[in-house]
Amino acid sequence: MAKKSSPKDKPLAQNKKASHDYHILDTIEAGIVLTGTEIKSIRAARINLKDGFAQIKNGEAWLMNVHISLYDQGNQFNHDPLRNRKLLLHKKQINQLAGEISKKGVTLVPLKVYIKNGFAKVLLGLAQGKHDYDKRESIKKRDQEREIRRTLKNYR
Repeated sequence: MAKKSSPKDKPLAQNKKASHDYHILDTIEAGIVLTGTEIKSIRAARINLKDGFAQIKNGEAWLMNVHISLYDQGNQFNHDPLRNRKLLLHKKQINQLAGEISKKGVTLVPLKVYIKNGFAKVLLGLAQGKHDYDKRESIKKRDQEREIRRTLKNYR
């Protein structure tokens, strides 16, 4: 029998710009509180994480500025595309994240959204901003690795 692919192999949305703009220090998986039309839009991969971030307010984690497109058959029950969504985490995890975020230059960014056991999950990254010279280093390293792969491919 064929092995099922893991949910992290097929993200519905991915924030590729996050790895370019931030050093990802740690990751954590969280559930999202959604309405009916929002989950249908997410299952159709109509979500954008590009400018999204997460915050801790009053002991609760919130996902901000993530755009979930309107559901086509949603009529008057459609949702606000940019509303703030509550994240489902344990209190201990929230307190730990709040302590990490209080450090200067550290933030929470959404990296991926995927479906796991029928529930929408978001992979949050504890991130620290990169400087311009760090970004140039990342680009240089990526180009060198690409060149190495290209030369190894020619020798086979």
